[in-house]
Amino acid sequence: MSLKDTLYQKIEAWRPRTKKLLKDYGDVKIDDVTIEQTVGGARDIKALVTDISYLDPQEGIRFRDLTIPEVMAKLPKVPGSEMPYVEGHFYLLLTGEIPTLSEVQEVQAEWRKRGGLPLYVVETLRALPRDAHPMTMFTAGILALQRESQFARRYAEGMNKNDYWDPTYEDAMNLMAKLPAIAAYVYRMKYQADIHIAADASLDMGGNFARMMGVDKPYDDVSRMYFILHSDHESGNVSAHTGHLVASSLSDVYYAYAAAMCGLAGPLHGLANQEVLKWIQNVMKKMSGKLPTKAELEAFLWETLNAGQVVPGYGHAVLRKTDPRYTAQMEFCKKHLPDYPLFQLVNMIYEVAPGVLTKQGKAKNPWPNVDAQSGVIQWYYGVTEYDFYTVLFGIGRALGVLSNIIWDRGLGYSIERPKSVTTAMLEKWAIEAPKP
Repeated sequence: MSLKDTLYQKIEAWRPRTKKLLKDYGDVKIDDVTIEQTVGGARDIKALVTDISYLDPQEGIRFRDLTIPEVMAKLPKVPGSEMPYVEGHFYLLLTGEIPTLSEVQEVQAEWRKRGGLPLYVVETLRALPRDAHPMTMFTAGILALQRESQFARRYAEGMNKNDYWDPTYEDAMNLMAKLPAIAAYVYRMKYQADIHIAADASLDMGGNFARMMGVDKPYDDVSRMYFILHSDHESGNVSAHTGHLVASSLSDVYYAYAAAMCGLAGPLHGLANQEVLKWIQNVMKKMSGKLPTKAELEAFLWETLNAGQVVPGYGHAVLRKTDPRYTAQMEFCKKHLPDYPLFQLVNMIYEVAPGVLTKQGKAKNPWPNVDAQSGVIQWYYGVTEYDFYTVLFGIGRALGVLSNIIWDRGLGYSIERPKSVTTAMLEKWAIEAPKP
């Protein structure tokens, strides 16, 4: 029998053990956590510290204790635009303070100075096959930059651990400044006939990214909104946690954020927005391009659920109400694309889906999350390449992940090293647990 066949038999024989543990003994405590939490991905175990953001089940994400509406209202706005400077949001995440316009402009000037791509990064991207996934290209560009790491150089030279945050800050600023250029280069190379658009030093990050992408206004505001809304989500999500984990070994931010992007590329994390858009477009296709009635939409929702599938864009691991990030995007769409059929369908789903999911009774949260319409906005403005949406997510998520890593270094947090247990140990705890 081959190795693979032997392994298959072992897996098939093992699965019932795990299922029984979860079904019959999930609430048994081992130390201070339950078997269900141990087997189920450490769900809800409070074992990470961050002051950058907090996800409240009822209020949604708070950035430095400010709600999303408060952040959008308080941060300085780009002249002639509805949305704040992304540079100002980064200042807020790092310091916990709302920056003045001059402080925002200081960050803008720093990113402008640091934003050029070295030729070897461009050559690395160009060496990849054109059919490589854009997240592969994006991650490769990040990793190629590792040779620039000031932290790696200064650590090798020897430095006091209380100073670790300093070169980490420099690396984070350099990487943050270059991410939009890497992403835009990948997009133009892969999808736009390899015709590139130079940066404009007079523009802020959001405006410059839209320019390099080749998408007209108000896509600059779409970019600012998108990057801010996706910037952080506590430290327990896969991308942020991966960044924290790798950086905890004192790997520099290039290694850490490249690893974070490998996590973001997973279907259960960063790919959700494109799955939502595909599902919405499939509804329109079944209706021959016409908006369904609410009764037709309800039938389609039940068809999806009865097929053992989920309604993409609905539900959340923590939230128990409509995601404020969804609401922020909805308000933008109401102003800029109110008659767009896909947005109208998004709104109709918002009216119908929660009731269907509540009747089904399986969803802990029947309300929409951030992914429920973000893909629709990108599609409307001509960015119709599904696979690129996660790259956009990756630019924004860097704001929070890099802020957290800087603070981790500043406070001297330890290397992350949880303890594992065996299935046999869990079964022993389960059998010996006091009976209720």
